[in-house]
Amino acid sequence: MPAMDSSRFLFCLFPILFLMINQALGQVPGFLYHFCINENGNYTTNSTYQTNLNRLLSSLPSNENGNGYGFYNASYRLNSSNEHIYAIGLCRGDAKVENCRSCLNDSRYALPQLCPNKKEAIGWYDNCMLRYSNSSLYGVMETSPSFYKRNNNNISSSGQDGFNQELNKLLDSIRSEAAAGGSLRKFAFRNTSAPTFQRIFAFSQCTPDISEQECSDCLVAAFGYIPKCCDGKEGGRVYRPSCYFRFEVYRFIDPTTVTQLPSPPPITPPIQSPPPSTNTTNTSQGSKGGKSRTVIIIVVPIIASLVLVMFMGICLRVWKAKKKLQSNLILGEDADEIGNAESLQFNFDTIRIATDDFSEANKLGQGGFGSVYKGRLLNGQDIAVKRLSINSGQGDLEFKNEVLLVAKLQHRNLVRLLGFCLEGVERLLIYEFVPNASLDRIIFDPIKRAQLDWDRRYKIIVGITRGLIYLHEDSRLRIIHRDLKASNILIDEEMTPKISDFGMAKLFVVDQTQGNTSRIVGTYGYMAPEYAMHGHFSVKSDVYSFGVLILEMVSGQKNNSFHHGENVEDLLSFAWKCWREGTASNLIDPALTNGSRNEIMRCIHIGLLCVQENIADRPTMNVIVLMLNSYSVTLPVPSQPAFFRDSNVGSDMSLGWKNSSEVITTGSDQSKSSSIKASENEVSLITEVYPR
Repeated sequence: MPAMDSSRFLFCLFPILFLMINQALGQVPGFLYHFCINENGNYTTNSTYQTNLNRLLSSLPSNENGNGYGFYNASYRLNSSNEHIYAIGLCRGDAKVENCRSCLNDSRYALPQLCPNKKEAIGWYDNCMLRYSNSSLYGVMETSPSFYKRNNNNISSSGQDGFNQELNKLLDSIRSEAAAGGSLRKFAFRNTSAPTFQRIFAFSQCTPDISEQECSDCLVAAFGYIPKCCDGKEGGRVYRPSCYFRFEVYRFIDPTTVTQLPSPPPITPPIQSPPPSTNTTNTSQGSKGGKSRTVIIIVVPIIASLVLVMFMGICLRVWKAKKKLQSNLILGEDADEIGNAESLQFNFDTIRIATDDFSEANKLGQGGFGSVYKGRLLNGQDIAVKRLSINSGQGDLEFKNEVLLVAKLQHRNLVRLLGFCLEGVERLLIYEFVPNASLDRIIFDPIKRAQLDWDRRYKIIVGITRGLIYLHEDSRLRIIHRDLKASNILIDEEMTPKISDFGMAKLFVVDQTQGNTSRIVGTYGYMAPEYAMHGHFSVKSDVYSFGVLILEMVSGQKNNSFHHGENVEDLLSFAWKCWREGTASNLIDPALTNGSRNEIMRCIHIGLLCVQENIADRPTMNVIVLMLNSYSVTLPVPSQPAFFRDSNVGSDMSLGWKNSSEVITTGSDQSKSSSIKASENEVSLITEVYPR
């Protein structure tokens, strides 16, 4: 093959090798943030549109599409169509040309992978931004979507006012300087002294295709986010499609890499062709020498680039290994059990923004392992965020349980896990938001429970039944919840119940019927006697808790403080006494003025069957659903419920009917000083005991 043909072959082969190496080494690094925009529709996989989009993005970082100062703009018209594809790339003003193009190359692989089939998307790295759409982008000032990040270090309170004054002056100066930058580059950076003996470094940048006034307006609006994102912080940044800025108390820009804007280019005289040579020998030698030099010029950079790509790949592998190690430290050997865990993992800043920095106004409640907050993602989806307490001794264990279990469980009567977050000491679980809060907020409220007629209560009972059948029988895992109670039943806008909080749950293998533990967890009043006294748990433990729930639904009162006239006693004692005396109707909530009395009485009967002391006498959830749905099923006569008065577990704990909101954990003294390995079919390890 002639030398020139060889060089052409290698030149054509390099992009293919680059793509293959990237695919072999894994995905490119993750964006600071990205948005997949739905307004402009989707394209079909392997369609002409996708082919042309990839072609456009691959050609974007070329000299033909760039202005020489980090701004790239290109478009592509689809064949036999008026539809176009537009793309814009903008590199930070101090990014070197090679770093800029490398960043845009990473972007063109990452963004279509993160936003599959979306016609419009935008993503930011530290050094560059890539944006594409089927609508024109050039010359259009866009302020959304946007996001911000901040330095978590605080400015001293004594110097905060002076710091803010100097920062405002600095930002105003770089705003006006960037806006006046012209059509090649709108970028400015400066630094100033702060009263706290610090220096503040800042830059601002706009896409150079917008006007001076538009750039100024865009930055002014971005500065307006500072009180929300970075007030009192040592650094922060706000990103918008048409502009962004950043400030820090350390130098993060290299001024020496900022290329000066050029003067007008000099007029170059036309190149004269040399006269023809009559020395054929010298011409031949010159031609050979020129070809050799061409081969060297092309091949050496290709080899160097391949070495650089391999080095980048090794770095990426190390980075991914660290990420996986962090997950494995929490999720252990079961990390792969989640499936594709990375697809469920949220960025901490995403959740922090969604919850308005975990503000008190968004706080839904406080539990033993942390707080729950309402949030809203940038796509408008409402979420509930469970933020595990940093100081919780059992936090990691319960976190592992919920991720491993709930990620695999999909049922309309189970709360849906959307994802999780692991970042530093933060442990977040992100669930679908259920607007009507938990069942205890309704059924035990004297005003709200009046709105809960019997049809709705019956629907909730049936829904909980179906959720438990799924956990016990129908899912590919057999799950024992172990903490079924009114506060762990969430109610959506259609009054559909959803079982939540799987931090205490246990996993059974298919043929297993019972498990044992020395670590007893749960809530007084809902725990089955065999579990509370001996640590034995099974599907019948959940059946017992379900029976208590049914009686609470019928009476509208808590199991530990049933009021009948001026008397206060526990619900199960009163229910059994009424049943035995033939006055079970005294148990019915006076607010239930409508509804089938036969159905209500049947539910009282089923509830008493569920709370029998003998485990074998309690029905399974499959039998219970038949009892609820068919009057042809004859119900057996219940035996006396289990009572725990004057019983003791451990050395210092009485299992009388105490406050039903009190969660207990107990074990021997030895379990407090050492870990005891659970049986192989349990999801978690039995560890030292802490109060919830």
